[in-house]
Amino acid sequence: MQRDAPVPYGLIEDAAIAVEGDRIAWIGRRQDLPKNVEANCNRHHDARGALVTPGLIDCHTHLVYGGDRAHEFELRLGGASYEDIARAGGGIASTVKATRAASEAELLAQSLPRLRALMGEGVTTIEIKSGYGLSLEHEAKTLRVARTLAEQEPVDVRTTFLGAHALPPEFAGRADDYIDEVLAMLPALHEQGLVDAVDAFCERIAFSTAQTERVFEAARKLGLPVKLHAEQLSDSGGAQLAARYGALSCDHLEWLGEEGAAAMARAGSVAVLLPGAFYFLRDTRVPPITMLREHGVPMAVSTDCNPGSSPCTSLLLMLNMACTLFRLTPQEALAGATRNAAQALGLKDRGVLSPGLRADFVLWDVEQPAQLSYAMGSNPRRQTVHGGRPA
Repeated sequence: MQRDAPVPYGLIEDAAIAVEGDRIAWIGRRQDLPKNVEANCNRHHDARGALVTPGLIDCHTHLVYGGDRAHEFELRLGGASYEDIARAGGGIASTVKATRAASEAELLAQSLPRLRALMGEGVTTIEIKSGYGLSLEHEAKTLRVARTLAEQEPVDVRTTFLGAHALPPEFAGRADDYIDEVLAMLPALHEQGLVDAVDAFCERIAFSTAQTERVFEAARKLGLPVKLHAEQLSDSGGAQLAARYGALSCDHLEWLGEEGAAAMARAGSVAVLLPGAFYFLRDTRVPPITMLREHGVPMAVSTDCNPGSSPCTSLLLMLNMACTLFRLTPQEALAGATRNAAQALGLKDRGVLSPGLRADFVLWDVEQPAQLSYAMGSNPRRQTVHGGRPA
């Protein structure tokens, strides 16, 4: 007897969802809704034929920062490379200067519109990295702002300590000494309840695998999961290193090799694809999507919202770019912003619509899921539900 072919997207026609508190109590075909479940509901809603998906998850952002880098955008259009600008004191260093100069209130005011734009497209969970303070005082400041955003808006925020993002000017030529500083920051920030995960930028313009491993070892001792900016500009072996530490994800990956992909598959690490940075930097080397598929590595899609290489606050646009630039299917792209994005953050209670999981979902005015990846600049969101409450 042949099994029925899987239904694309796991789509259920004419469905019903029952919510209790912040959890999904039941989901399935409306005709199968148990009478006792329906009888116990004190409020009924008619979605009027809307498509319902899990809440979108933006699993890689640098959303809290000061200033912008429009001038560097002009320089790149004039022929300067990302690495040229970074080595001349621009790039991340210029954002560090602006972020250090901004007060906590100013950073909050600048970050709120970016967050609200993402929420306006159905984002219910977002990861926010530090990495623009590069000192204990200013890393703590940006992470507190990230926590405050979650208190002020109906969204879940996961914070990631990215102290090993770049070398601050006061440590010029002393990368190992700065890693010592990062290792001193981490336990202090963790004690303040500001860190959910730890990340690093392992690249020739940032930190070596040996320096990155020191950070990962410190995270392990504190019981914190790790992530990695890996293989964006070269194949440094960062993916293999991250896999040895059971990394939640490796992100960017344009230069990922076979050995790195295999290591990620063994470790269960998610490949976070960032088509906005690929587009904005006018890269030409596409992440090895076929290789990732062959090894069974889950692929997530994120905005990489940041001032220098992806000043983007549209996750829906990233779904389109993941399909057009990286050749993901629309089904893979949607999974990349829901189920696989949740895995990239180590969150097992969201990303799919299933009983017992969080009642985070979005109602869309579209007839088929592929339309979410198809229409550039379109936002068909009708309603977001976050933790069982309209958002």
